[in-house]
Parts: sequence; structure tokens; C-alpha cells
Amino acid sequence: MGALTDFAAVGTSYAEHSRTARGRLRHDLVELRLRAELPARPVRVLDVGCGDGETTLRLAAAGHHVTAADPSAGMLDAATRRLAARPELAQRVRLLEAGVHDLPFDRERFDAVCCHGVLMYLDDTSGAVARLAGLVAPGGLLSVLTKNRAAIGFREALRGEYAAARRLIEHGTDTDTSVGNLGLDTRGDTAEELDRLASEHGLTPLPWQGVRILHDHHHDDGWTPDPDTYARALETEWAASTRDPYRHLGRLVHTLARREPGAAR
Repeated sequence: MGALTDFAAVGTSYAEHSRTARGRLRHDLVELRLRAELPARPVRVLDVGCGDGETTLRLAAAGHHVTAADPSAGMLDAATRRLAARPELAQRVRLLEAGVHDLPFDRERFDAVCCHGVLMYLDDTSGAVARLAGLVAPGGLLSVLTKNRAAIGFREALRGEYAAARRLIEHGTDTDTSVGNLGLDTRGDTAEELDRLASEHGLTPLPWQGVRILHDHHHDDGWTPDPDTYARALETEWAASTRDPYRHLGRLVHTLARREPGAAR
């Protein structure tokens, strides 16, 4: 793995996944939590690894000013096309080509720094969190979404992929890598480790959530709920996302941490 700069090669698959019910669950659950933590007034948000702009557009639509960064020119092109279809958001979004470790910010800080679906493709969680945390302004929020190492093998078992599930479950302390939705190797982190790293860089962890706990075993083309069923599924996932033991079984883990107002940066 390492710094993923060719994500555009699977960009079409990512966009298709995001439009499925499983994909929407991820984005809706994360948006619900961010809206609960962010002020109602417009704030400055940095979306690192923005991809085709799903989170960027959602936050801009909520009134926030979003700087969206991605190392892939192809993914930024996709984000640009999506933004062009929402001209009312154009003044609240700026796009730049940069990855976690080459973000061009010296003194600029943000009220929220989001890094969703990125760490799973990188080898260096510690360095990435250090860089991200350093960009959080006093009173600001760090939001990290990545694969949940604690639940490795769970989806495979529920799908009946028993050989893969057993390998991941029995050797989970030796390897944290499995194949993700897009057919790429991805690695996991635990909520406890992410909270510890945030604390080391001056942030106070908030309660973390498990994301896509009860529906992750569905294949993208195998679960097409009607709107009412989807709404009830989302409500149930939301209820489980903050409660033990359910949250530990989420395919993804969403950790959040806040820098105290007035704290040194």
C-alpha cells in the first residue's frame, strides 16, 4: 500500500458503490454525526481524500466552506463535474490536488478536518493522524473514518466466505489487511488506537461509532430496499452505532476528537 494516487482507476466503481443502499448508509451515518457535532453556523472544513466529493458536497450544502483535497487528479475531475451540477455550492468549495502528507498548509487551520476512507489505504496511521490533528483549530473537530480492525473477518463470515473469514479471524493479530469493496487491499485500525493518537496530539476524543454494522454483508446489487425500508434500516444502524457490543462489529469505525477552545496548536 502507501499513498494512494491512482484511485481514479476504480473511481467508477466507487461512484457506483456510493449510489447503492450500502454506500448511502455509510455517507448518511457519517453526515448525521457530523451535523450533530458541527455548529449550525458556517465553519471552515478540510476534507482530506475527498474522492469524487460526496462528503464535500454534503457539507457545502449544509452551509459550510469546504477545502477538498485529493492526490488523484482523476478523482478531483469527478468532484469538479459533480460540483458543476450544483452551481449554488461553487462559492463554498475549493479543490486542490494533495494527499495527507503534502497538504500545502502552514498557518491555516480548520474548524473541522475530515479524513474518511483514506487511512485504510495508507501504511502510516500515526503520521497521518499527526498531520491531520495539527490542522485542527482550537475548538475544532477531527473526524476519521476507516476500516475497523476489530471486526476483521465478520463480513466474510456472514457472507458464507468461511475460509477467508477463518483466516482473518485466527490471524487478526498478525495481519490487519483484507480486500475492500473496490477489490483493493485495505488495512484496519481500532477506535482505541485512533483515540490514543488523537490524545497524543492535544485533542480530546469523543464517543466513537461503528458504521454499517447490520447491513454490511449485503452485496451492493443484492440489497435494494424501498425508501421506507431504507429509512428504518438507517434508524436501526444509527441506534446500534453508539452502543456496545454492536458498534464493535461495524465494518467501519468513525472516531472524532476535539481540540479544546483556547488550546495551543
